[in-house]
Amino acid sequence: MGKHCIKKIAALILIISTLLIFSCNNTENQDNDKEIKNIIAKPTLLDKIKKRGKLIAVTDYNSTNYFVYRGTPMGYQYELLKLLADHLDVKLDLEINNDLNSCFGGLKTGKYDIISLGLTVTKERNRLVDFTIPITQTRQVLVQRKPDKWRKMRTYDEVEHHLIRNPLQLAGKTINIQKNTTFHSRLKNLSDEIGSSIFIIEDPDKEVEELIADVVNKDIDYTICDEHIALVNEKYYPDIDVKTPISFQQNIAWAIKKGDSVFLEEINNWLANFNKSIASRYIYNKYFKNPRSVYIAKSQYHSISGGKISRFDEEIKKHSEIIDWDWRLLASLIYQESQFQEDAKSWVGAFGLMQLMPNTANKYGVDSLSPPEEQIEAGVKFLSLLDKQFVKKIENTNQRKKFVLASYNAGIAHVYDARRLAEKNNKDPNIWDGNVDYYLLNKSKPEFYRDSIVKYGYCRGEETYNFVSEIFERYEHYKNVIKN
Repeated sequence: MGKHCIKKIAALILIISTLLIFSCNNTENQDNDKEIKNIIAKPTLLDKIKKRGKLIAVTDYNSTNYFVYRGTPMGYQYELLKLLADHLDVKLDLEINNDLNSCFGGLKTGKYDIISLGLTVTKERNRLVDFTIPITQTRQVLVQRKPDKWRKMRTYDEVEHHLIRNPLQLAGKTINIQKNTTFHSRLKNLSDEIGSSIFIIEDPDKEVEELIADVVNKDIDYTICDEHIALVNEKYYPDIDVKTPISFQQNIAWAIKKGDSVFLEEINNWLANFNKSIASRYIYNKYFKNPRSVYIAKSQYHSISGGKISRFDEEIKKHSEIIDWDWRLLASLIYQESQFQEDAKSWVGAFGLMQLMPNTANKYGVDSLSPPEEQIEAGVKFLSLLDKQFVKKIENTNQRKKFVLASYNAGIAHVYDARRLAEKNNKDPNIWDGNVDYYLLNKSKPEFYRDSIVKYGYCRGEETYNFVSEIFERYEHYKNVIKN
């Protein structure tokens, strides 16, 4: 083959190679571009939470994490979650679930954004979820009864003689625990460590505090509990002992769905700052070191021990039938107006449980000296009158209740103005959420209250907007823990 021919072939090979390299690089660049676009385009859980405007959290219902006392939602986990939601600038949607497996399942399917029920961090759970940085640390302790008539025993050592202090003494003992907790694995390991059987009964229905009550009532002999919870319950039940540890210190944290690093980083950054704050110590001490916790826990107005919202529950139930409302919604309204203080008075002259204005109250034959039941009846009759103004226009009863509450607070004329503004701007005037509420919220701004279709002018709409929102938010808490 001639030199000229060889040169041609070599040049052709060079051209083909260059084209192939360019093609591969181009393909690789296109793949990289697609991958980058997919990463950018895919919204994170944090994006979804902010877009929907609420954080969906799950916790358990007990005397420390979440409960209602004198009409106010309270609890260690509840307060922390409220602060996190405020940080994210969203509302808190709190759901109750005492079944740990169900909570993990709900996290996986997207039903919940975060589990916040004081989870112990373990290697096994780390495979299922991503944990935040620790909220606190605790250790597992044995809950046992002190001996009968322990108060009459002459010495401390005499009491101690009847109690288990060495884990070796658990050999052959039966211990009842909440199902699907880390208590089971710890007891199994302890059984191996002491070289003897510990009989473990997992209760499928009862949570920790119910099992502690069973120890007190002599239905069972022992249970296991996290120390910070045990110390609170020891205040309620002086006949129990919680001084015997069965584990080392363990981290307690929140859990989110595995793999969402953006949301996890956001929570961790907030927690890192919060854990160093005075607010963090205050909230912890409020629920775990507060000497008043015994009084609160035993109150008839505690949702766990007494199940009542207020001392007016029976009257509220009776008169809620006039308007066919869930009595707990009416209770939330009364709390909003007066916090169940029958002698409450406002600077504009509204009075009593329902904060009726004198002119309105006079129409229903009541005044500031009228008994609470008559005040409630008058307030409900006024609500019923307002409801009749909307019943033919707004078929959705849940939406209509919000219009009624807004009218109760701001006056029906301002609500009609907001409906007209909504309709003018192609919004549904019969839907409160995201429609009419927006226009009432902004009715303090000149561009809104000076609109030609507005008949009743300026209104402090933010107050009414919050009034409706807070009543319904509290109502959800009441539904969570108070029987209908």
